[in-house]
Amino acid sequence: MSRRILPNPVIRTAADRLVVRWSGAFGLLLALLLALLPHAAQARTATATIQRIGTGLATLDEVQVRLTWPGDAPSGVLRVRVRHLVSPSLGYDFRDLDWQCPLQRTGEGAWRCDGELRAGRGPAFRFGIDLGVAHTDAWLMRDGSRIDVRRQAAAPDDTGIDLSRVPLAWTQALLSQAWSDARLTRGQGDARLVVSAPAAGPVRIAGPMTLRAVGLETADASIAADNLGGRFTLDMRFADTATRVALDGALQGGELLAAGAYVALPPTPVGLRVSAIGDAAGWRLPVLRWDDGSALRIDGSAGVAPDGTLRALDLVLDSADMSPVAERYLSAWLGSFGLGKLKLGGRLKARVAMVAGALQGIEARFDDATVDEPDGRFAFEGLEGDLRFSADATAVESLIGWRGGRLYGLDFGAAALPLRSADGVVELREPASVPLAGGALRFERFRLQPPLGERPTQAAFALAVDDLDLATLAKTMGWPAFRGTLAGRIPDARYADDRLVFEGGLGMDVFDGRVAVTSLAMERPFGVAPTLSADLTLDDLDLLAVTEVFDFGSISGRLDGSIRELRLVDWTATAFDAELHTQPRRGVKQRISQRAVQNISSVGDASFVTSLQGKLIGLFDDFGYRRIGIACRLRNQVCEMSGLDGDPGSGSGSGPGGFTIVQGAGIPRLNVVGFNRRVDWPTLVERVQAIGSGDLKPVVE
Repeated sequence: MSRRILPNPVIRTAADRLVVRWSGAFGLLLALLLALLPHAAQARTATATIQRIGTGLATLDEVQVRLTWPGDAPSGVLRVRVRHLVSPSLGYDFRDLDWQCPLQRTGEGAWRCDGELRAGRGPAFRFGIDLGVAHTDAWLMRDGSRIDVRRQAAAPDDTGIDLSRVPLAWTQALLSQAWSDARLTRGQGDARLVVSAPAAGPVRIAGPMTLRAVGLETADASIAADNLGGRFTLDMRFADTATRVALDGALQGGELLAAGAYVALPPTPVGLRVSAIGDAAGWRLPVLRWDDGSALRIDGSAGVAPDGTLRALDLVLDSADMSPVAERYLSAWLGSFGLGKLKLGGRLKARVAMVAGALQGIEARFDDATVDEPDGRFAFEGLEGDLRFSADATAVESLIGWRGGRLYGLDFGAAALPLRSADGVVELREPASVPLAGGALRFERFRLQPPLGERPTQAAFALAVDDLDLATLAKTMGWPAFRGTLAGRIPDARYADDRLVFEGGLGMDVFDGRVAVTSLAMERPFGVAPTLSADLTLDDLDLLAVTEVFDFGSISGRLDGSIRELRLVDWTATAFDAELHTQPRRGVKQRISQRAVQNISSVGDASFVTSLQGKLIGLFDDFGYRRIGIACRLRNQVCEMSGLDGDPGSGSGSGPGGFTIVQGAGIPRLNVVGFNRRVDWPTLVERVQAIGSGDLKPVVE
């Protein structure tokens, strides 16, 4: 027997369509069973077809119900098919639902049905329902995960939902309602939620929940999370004009990436409280609270545009102990400057404000803070004072100083920087001096513009170097034992687009002569593989002092030359055009020791040409020379060698294809001639280092 049944209390007719409206989430099943059960004892089969069923949470289209129950059987078989189920408030959309189960009477007016549920060709779930006079219970299970739904006749607008070991992927549709760009990639959760769907008023979902191993990412990868855990109380309300979300609890473990900031959460709980209101204009977060104990506490508010960009931010930060802060919260940002190992200590209190995505103001206070770059590039000890930044015309002043520190292993003394900020610029109010290596670095001017919109960070300064002791510098840096002073002035240096360019130059009074450094520039000075370029000019250096320092053997005379287009990548030479030559000077002897001749020959693949046989060179301690000259043009790890005047032979008996390095004078007259014009640069450096350490032993043939 097959018939269409219209239970009058719940079915209305509208525009030639049958429409069922029921306030409860499971009113559908209750309505259908009420319609079919009175006929079950009279017929083996009863069916109902309803075009649409509306509930407080969902709408179902083209519902077909079929109940097969032999008159004398203890149970029947119920099959429900739904072509389309949609829940706009919860974000769920299913097609071709098919549920079949054995229907049994469990008491007066009570029924139970538990069987297999499928959506299209998707995996099978176990779905059951228990209908009583005063309650409706349902459950959904698969692979150890379970959802239980409870309804009471006394509270028809509320539906209780319990989740146990539920994959968070099952809640993706619900998350998309509040955050359309986010996608859950992994994780499990437990919860006891109450869904309220009153006839008048917003749908509300509230209750406690526990999350484990959560993974999440946005479409543009600007926000991501992995292995997050935590316990929270959730309160979400979905209205036509706005969505409200309140989350209060604690995170425990995992990683977060947001707006370029990477956070590695500790294993201890981190308190989190968020209140958010979302509408067509984006999201407002009037309450934003983070509690990581003494490491970091944050209170504030924020605003996010519909496209996910940060529109406004106002945060108050307090770190009583900054030692965990760099690793937990700043590693990504510091890593972009090549400072991923930076260590912090001491206390910091700060307030940060952003408007329209741009930094508006900073007020920071340091108390006995420390900053240490473990690779030895820099360190500050005893940082004290305040640092303020103003993006508008309102000027603010601050003063920050330190007890001491280190720069590339060099100790520097106490100093204080008087600062002023207005119109998005931080600058020195007056010159400041930092004691260093027996002299001082004197900042005559300093100006910093933090990034704003598309404009990157920009800086400019003027720096004077006052009489730094080269012996101290050499000892600290592991250089040969240079003597003299380093002095000079950089009238203008500018940093922009990750490039630092110096105007002017530096002068070094060394080896009784002078070395001038010009065209100085750096790329990525704070990043990975910093690159330095410069031109150096050598003027009237005492060659005897130079060779003694480098333990090369003795050469007396005066040395001039240049190193043009020098390029160092991560402090290793990759290119230059160098030329060094002696310059005769009245009253200065020009002699070269036998050991120096041997070393020049060993390094440069050169040979001797003398009036005596080469094997007799060891009989003489030194030789007179007229000129010495050598040049190297380094490109692609190969040094293109040449000698005096760049002219092979130079009229000095070098022969075809050779180039003269040492042109002898007097008796015995000795020339050193090189023949290999292309020398492997790493091999050449290795040989020079071996000479300095005494490991390279020249051989006389």
